[in-house]
Amino acid sequence: MTLSITPGASSGIGAATALHFASLGSDLALVGRNLANLEAIRKQIADAGHTVKVALIVADLSKEGDTISAVNKTVEAFGKLDVLVNSAGILTRGTTENTTLQAYDELMNVNLRSVFHLIQLSIPHLRRTKGAIVNVSSVTGLRAFPGVLAYNLSKAGLDQLTRTAALELAADGVRVNAVNPGVIVTDVHKRGGMGDQEYEKFLEHSKTTHAMGRVGEAIEVAKAIAFLASDDSSFTTGASLPVDGGRSQMCPR
Repeated sequence: MTLSITPGASSGIGAATALHFASLGSDLALVGRNLANLEAIRKQIADAGHTVKVALIVADLSKEGDTISAVNKTVEAFGKLDVLVNSAGILTRGTTENTTLQAYDELMNVNLRSVFHLIQLSIPHLRRTKGAIVNVSSVTGLRAFPGVLAYNLSKAGLDQLTRTAALELAADGVRVNAVNPGVIVTDVHKRGGMGDQEYEKFLEHSKTTHAMGRVGEAIEVAKAIAFLASDDSSFTTGASLPVDGGRSQMCPR
């Protein structure tokens, strides 16, 4: 890997992925809405002694113009694109009955529409480099969970986008895969409305819903992303790789 664009790089799995890719010698275009958070990630990369080139791109990927700008700025800065990692995502709680159309649209715009658009815009550049795309999906793309309807739909759609794009781009030498994390320690649940106490109870309960008896760390997902982005997975495309401690294989009550 020589150049990666990582939307959603300012926190959580995206940030861990940026740091891990830097440790592997990958130059990076980090995309996020919060410049201060992006600068903090760049500082962590420098403090770790990694001498890769890092470009920071502030963008709201729910906006079409920002998505176009993110890809254009990446190619302008580096002259090419080898890997696209789509890690931006939000979580909104709500059932089939009470999810509002506004909440549904906001979540789908970030979690699915923006990913589709980024892939579409990146295809010409990835064709030239025989590059790879890795989408950050979720165990909710593989299994249904009550109370997060729109999130479930967005991740199931993302998995289908992964498979379809993989078939369409295989002849061009571009691979498209996804990781499907279980519960990972990030801020996504708190940003989705969980208070501190509720989140701690959720993490404790999640130990019983994952076969390995624990929740995951962002670096564990980042390493799976790096595998799918690298030549180590050169004969893998269209895959949805669970990184979930066995969660997707369980039927807990």
